Amino acid sequence: MMILRPATLADAPALARLGADSFTAAFGHLYRPEDLAAFLAEVHDPAAVAEEIAGTSCTHCLVEQGGALIAFCKLRYPSHYAAHSDARDPIELGQLYALPGYTGAGIGAQLMDWALGVARERGHDAVLLSVYAENFGAQRFYRRYGFEKIADITFRVGEHIDPEFLYELRLGETA
Repeated sequence: MMILRPATLADAPALARLGADSFTAAFGHLYRPEDLAAFLAEVHDPAAVAEEIAGTSCTHCLVEQGGALIAFCKLRYPSHYAAHSDARDPIELGQLYALPGYTGAGIGAQLMDWALGVARERGHDAVLLSVYAENFGAQRFYRRYGFEKIADITFRVGEHIDPEFLYELRLGETA
């Protein structure tokens, strides 16, 4: 049975490991070892993850199965990409990751439903996210929800710069 729940500070080490393992499985082959190591040390360090959980700018939803974390989604507000959008008050979907073997099982859809629900509840008029230019599966997934490309951007992994697309979903008026 899968459980969706918010992150707590006690989750920081496992969430950092899940983020690093998921990112490495999907994209690790693209980078020099030193670039990947620098990125993981910055973004998926347990202390950095704990700081996000304790702070006010990120909200995490974790998926747990059998007591182990298998996927997560992170919302960030304010969005790093707000300047690229003419939305009044966008929120950012910062990460939606699952361990290998758990993709295609509906977990991403559950996390996306959570993210869009939170965005609407908080009155945001758009959701922004970046996606690797060659991650065609993720692009198809986001387009199924109505996300559209609004800009070409980049993403740094160590000293490596990746081409990325910025996607946006307009949420319309909220009640």
